[in-house]
Amino acid sequence: MKLIIALSQVLIVVLIGINSVMALNSSGNLSECLISSNCTRVEWSFPNLRNAYKELVGIASSLPRVNEVESTDHYWHGIVRSLVFRFPDDLEILLIESKDIIQVRSASRIGLGDLGVNRKRVDDLYLQLKKKI
Repeated sequence: MKLIIALSQVLIVVLIGINSVMALNSSGNLSECLISSNCTRVEWSFPNLRNAYKELVGIASSLPRVNEVESTDHYWHGIVRSLVFRFPDDLEILLIESKDIIQVRSASRIGLGDLGVNRKRVDDLYLQLKKKI
């Protein structure tokens, strides 16, 4: 019986896909997207990088249904839940001053597709940030 339960759990993971919580990779960057249909990662550069990071974290923190997981002077991580089914999406922002960039990554934890939600979220963050700086 335990074998049947274990196999059914593996089958569910294979069919719907489950992404683990994101983290920094060994290069100090946000992890690459493993599944491009439910994840987006971008890099932005701004004249006043530290100010842009601060503003971006403020914008991300005020998104609907977001729970902040971690916040430092160079890294922010939040979980954004979908309105109806409450699916969790990870949103990360990383300030890399040595490269003069801010990396932003948004990815679904569950499923192989997201209907463009994560790309739209990142695009909206960028547009809101451009208005503030």
